[in-house]
Order: sequence, then structure tokens, then C-alpha cells
Amino acid sequence: MNIRTATFNDLEQISEVEAQCFPAAEAATKEEFADRLHYYGDHFWLMFDHEKLIAFVDGFVTDEPDLYDEMYEKASLHNPQGAWQMIFGVNTLPSYRCQGYAGQLIQYAIDTARKQHRKGLVLTCKDRLVSYYSKFGFTDEGISEKSVHGNAVWHQMRLTF
Repeated sequence: MNIRTATFNDLEQISEVEAQCFPAAEAATKEEFADRLHYYGDHFWLMFDHEKLIAFVDGFVTDEPDLYDEMYEKASLHNPQGAWQMIFGVNTLPSYRCQGYAGQLIQYAIDTARKQHRKGLVLTCKDRLVSYYSKFGFTDEGISEKSVHGNAVWHQMRLTF
């Protein structure tokens, strides 16, 4: 498996993987991904099985300590010198799940944020995934009051260095 950051050439595959991983109300659109790639393609970590995109993690950098819904929609809020690496999505194609690929990408994002001297990483997840992210050192800060993305209930989780 090969891990690298994203380019505009990856847009189609990124959109296809997202559509297979999230319900329509929660999935980013192709247009939103194009905007994200414009502002922070180097904060997309993609994993390939030969030429096939099988998993990715993405999110931008900000000085804001909490993840809120507007961040998903406004890629221009990305601040390359920001303190916090946000994680907006952890995606793995269904046929590649339970093989540790998402974990490798999460660890890659953590390692990258540490090398870039960030304060840490922040993500939101559903209740069933709290224990999964805890394995990487994330702490559950409880139900997010700032994110109701896709009309779902999200826990905000933080990993501080």
C-alpha cells in the first residue's frame, strides 16, 4: 500500500470513496472536495492499492480549538500555520475495512501533525467509534455542541501533544 497527499487528479476517486463511506446527508460533495483540494490538498492522506484509492483521511489546520460545522463547508478557513489539525473524514472502502488501513492513515496524520509542531488533532465521531479513536490517544470531550453535521450526534475527540 502506498500513502501520499492528494492532487486534483484524485478528485474523482476521493468523491467515489466518500460516497461509499458516508450517508448522503454527511458526505462531502465533489465540489466541496475540489475546494478542499485547492486550499489543503497536502492535508489529505490517501492510501492506494496499486492505482486504486482504498482509504483516505482529510482535514484542515486552524487556530480554532473546536471543530464546528462551517469548517466542513468553508475550505478557505484553512490556516497553514494553525495550531490544530482537524480531521473531517476517515474513509475506507467497505471491502478493505477491518485490515488496519484507516489506523495506518490516522497514525500518519498524527505523525505529520506532530512533525509540523501542531498542538494536536481534533475530530468528531459517532458514539460507536469513541473507543476506536481512544486507541490512538484521543480523549472524548463529550457530545459536540458545535457540530450537528448531517443531523447526527457527534462526540468531539482531541489528541493533545
